[in-house]
Amino acid sequence: MPRILIIDDDESIRRMLRFRLHDSYELMDTSSPEEGIILALQHKPDAVLVDLMMPAHTGFEVCQTLSNMSFTELISVFVISGAPRALYKDFCDSMGVSGYFEKPIDFNLLQERLSAVISRRRENRRAEARIHLRIGLKLRGTDAKGEAFESLVFTENVSRRGFACGLSVSLKQNSVIEVFLWMPAARRFTGEARLAWLHLPETPAQICGFQFLGEPREWIF
Repeated sequence: MPRILIIDDDESIRRMLRFRLHDSYELMDTSSPEEGIILALQHKPDAVLVDLMMPAHTGFEVCQTLSNMSFTELISVFVISGAPRALYKDFCDSMGVSGYFEKPIDFNLLQERLSAVISRRRENRRAEARIHLRIGLKLRGTDAKGEAFESLVFTENVSRRGFACGLSVSLKQNSVIEVFLWMPAARRFTGEARLAWLHLPETPAQICGFQFLGEPREWIF
């Protein structure tokens, strides 16, 4: 079953979420933001539901921490808050949050959004194992408007036939780009890669997953 982590200091909210979601998901919950981050690292859930206003550390800090760590950056985070959407939604969007739900929670909409995000996440999972290795790349191609671009990026998600990285350029699905290794001792053409998936498209937190066309040359494997 897909795994959901709930981080909320209100026991009644956690109890209600467990009651409404337990048939479809394996659930973990905690009242502590610090413990929530540890659980996310240990269990890598498919999605996290987090309250914004908690003692000691806020949900904002949880969102920022999860999005900044390579091991958790692709986990979908949903905010559950008593604060009005108009106050914080834009800021949450800028941190890559997948959804904002005011209390009382619209559970039908929440389950619909969870199902969609988790299904897409599982479809996009690679058959190949990834390793966490930070390398520099230069990407060159044509953006969604047909304009040429070159971007220097770093990736920490690498497999034998592909990689994932943050990229601010808007791309069409299945776009093909040229990839160059860009390290102190290496500036070499590696191959062409196709855009295989997008996470949080058209946001500052956009993540692109690329798959090489054919066997890459001068790659790290």
